[in-house]
Amino acid sequence: MNIYQIISVIGLPSVLTVVGLIYSREKSLRLGVQALLRAQMINDYYKYTEKGYAPLHAKDNFENCYRQYHALGANGMMDKLRDEFLSLPSKIVRKKIKKGH
Repeated sequence: MNIYQIISVIGLPSVLTVVGLIYSREKSLRLGVQALLRAQMINDYYKYTEKGYAPLHAKDNFENCYRQYHALGANGMMDKLRDEFLSLPSKIVRKKIKKGH
């Protein structure tokens, strides 16, 4: 049985309804994953900017989340946050204090 025979048996409206339901569910899942990625990136941003640095593994994780977020059709809202996060130093920068002064 080919696709045309299946459609003729169950009817085009039924097929379109099923396709619509699948599309709707997929879109909801995509938006949910996108929201979770955005929340994770915002959380990491505040956590590490408060510390004043972001270790390399945190930057790598952030960049991975960012790429997946964009692949889901992101609107560019996170671009500035990403740039600021990646510009954080990778290690704590401590100022040396001279003794006797």
